[in-house]
Amino acid sequence: MRLTQSMCTIAECAPGGEGCPAARPRLVKIAVVGGSGVGKTALVVRFLTRRFIGDYERNAGNLYSRHIQIDGEVLAIQVQDTPGVQIHEHSLDCNEQLNRCIRWADALVIVFSITDYKSYELLSHLYHHVRQMHPGNAVPVVIIANKADLLHIKEVEPQHGLQLANMLGCAFYEVSVSENYNDVFNAFHVLCKEVSKQQTTNSTPERRRTSLIPRPKSPNMQDLKRRFKQALSAKVRTGTSAA
Repeated sequence: MRLTQSMCTIAECAPGGEGCPAARPRLVKIAVVGGSGVGKTALVVRFLTRRFIGDYERNAGNLYSRHIQIDGEVLAIQVQDTPGVQIHEHSLDCNEQLNRCIRWADALVIVFSITDYKSYELLSHLYHHVRQMHPGNAVPVVIIANKADLLHIKEVEPQHGLQLANMLGCAFYEVSVSENYNDVFNAFHVLCKEVSKQQTTNSTPERRRTSLIPRPKSPNMQDLKRRFKQALSAKVRTGTSAA
């Protein structure tokens, strides 16, 4: 197993081995959004590499990827990290880059820090913004409360995040990215399973035939009658000429 890293991608795989299957795996695209300094990049890297790194440069919106196995199926996971969001004059300050990331994603992770009450206040705004970007589409959303180990400086009680997540109909996880990899993995694991289930449902043979094979147009009966008369006239002219 080796780790390859470039400016925009981290992929964990063994070339030609189990980590990189010959067949193209199902693709699951996840965007991670939230306020500044809540630990979005640390969360993504912890999920991908099991490692915790405390300090990062300014978030440039990197795209990360790896293969994971869920219920016996290998999935190609792409995770889009995003710059921090802020509220400006009682509305979200979302640029087009962030909106593109949200529209691109099959699922969303909304992150806040229990040490930053303003990041908690962003939750409902971000959730409703996601729903606006995916009208009529039940894109799965998971809410993650990060920095659960910093109880001595907490500004948000754990039950508040859970109550809001329940009200919004989202799964909720309180994690410490620095101390517990399993909680981080479980949150992404559940989200990937939900996306995979939706993709399987939406790709049934009946749906594929409906989407790939266009419905034949109804015949124009007047046009058929006209062509039939033309064919008869041609036969009559041919017969007369032969006589």
